[in-house]
Amino acid sequence: MRLAPSLHRIGNDIVAAYLIVTPEGITLIDAGLPGMYADLTRELDAIGRSVDDIRGIVLTHGDSDHVGFAERLRAERGIPVFVHAADADRARGGDKPKTPMGPTRIGPLLQFAAYGMRKGMRPRWLTEVREVSDGDTLDLPGAPRVMSMPGHSPGSIAIFSPEVRAVFVGDALTTRHVLTGRTGPGPAPFTDDPAEALASLGRIADLDADWVLPGHGPAFHGSPSAAVEAVRAATQA
Repeated sequence: MRLAPSLHRIGNDIVAAYLIVTPEGITLIDAGLPGMYADLTRELDAIGRSVDDIRGIVLTHGDSDHVGFAERLRAERGIPVFVHAADADRARGGDKPKTPMGPTRIGPLLQFAAYGMRKGMRPRWLTEVREVSDGDTLDLPGAPRVMSMPGHSPGSIAIFSPEVRAVFVGDALTTRHVLTGRTGPGPAPFTDDPAEALASLGRIADLDADWVLPGHGPAFHGSPSAAVEAVRAATQA
């Protein structure tokens, strides 16, 4: 799905990943679920590009529904995968703390489970990563800048690309809660430290961007400050 001239999304409102598309190549933000590889190749075919145009994969964090097909691209194509040092072990399949599910509704929960069964919830965990840290600007298309956003996980990051006026937030927030179906910016489920995640949102609030792009839910076309305020309001509701 084309969001803007250099900005594309694959997947859907249940699980999403993103492409920054430039003449020099493509940066992939997150890798969704393993079966979303077919979505990737379809999107690339539609815009006249190929997997060989991908210069790097940047993971917002190391959970299975973001690692997805990243190891396939790394192992088969030699495409480097970047992840924050604090989530590197998680992206390799290391231990993850158990978090309470919180509120659920049967319909959205079944949709999430069905999509996961269709696309595969168990990724090939990464065997090699390139670790990044807060403030790094990566030598990749779109000049993505790493912003540390601990809370959902210790190594959660936002990725800001001024070139496409977008901030990719992973599970720092959600615009469609996968367990309740609630739409609009709000806290994401399965978060290690909800209070820390909420505090981290202040780091993106002042960014000059037109898009806030989560791993779950519709693209938010608006300012980061508006998205952050909506999340804060949702926590008070």
